[in-house]
Amino acid sequence: QVQLVESGGGLVQAGASLRLSCAASGRTFSSYTMGWFRQAPGKEREFVAAISWSDGRTTYADSVKDRFTISRDNAKNMVYLQMNSLKPEDTAVYFCAADRAFRLVTSIVEYEYDYWGQGTQVTVSS
Repeated sequence: QVQLVESGGGLVQAGASLRLSCAASGRTFSSYTMGWFRQAPGKEREFVAAISWSDGRTTYADSVKDRFTISRDNAKNMVYLQMNSLKPEDTAVYFCAADRAFRLVTSIVEYEYDYWGQGTQVTVSS
């Protein structure tokens, strides 16, 4: 079992940066692919970024590519999402998630992630 706790959300102006953190419990954290998803009001939850357990390979949604960076520190059981050049359309609740399966291709679909945090709100004003 893995428990995930997000932090770092807040209210910022367009163009600003935020760094989200996700603290994970569990001794097998380093073997999980970790992802970030977000859900805006009235919309479905969508994939943002993921980082594989094996080689640290990263995958991004097109909407955040070149602005967001996902990273992980296995020694600290932490995952981060550095968000730069934030836009109002980035406003959402951001969720950290863990995928315990061994996959050749990093998953970008939420139903393949086994553990979820409670989410942290990010609001970007124009």
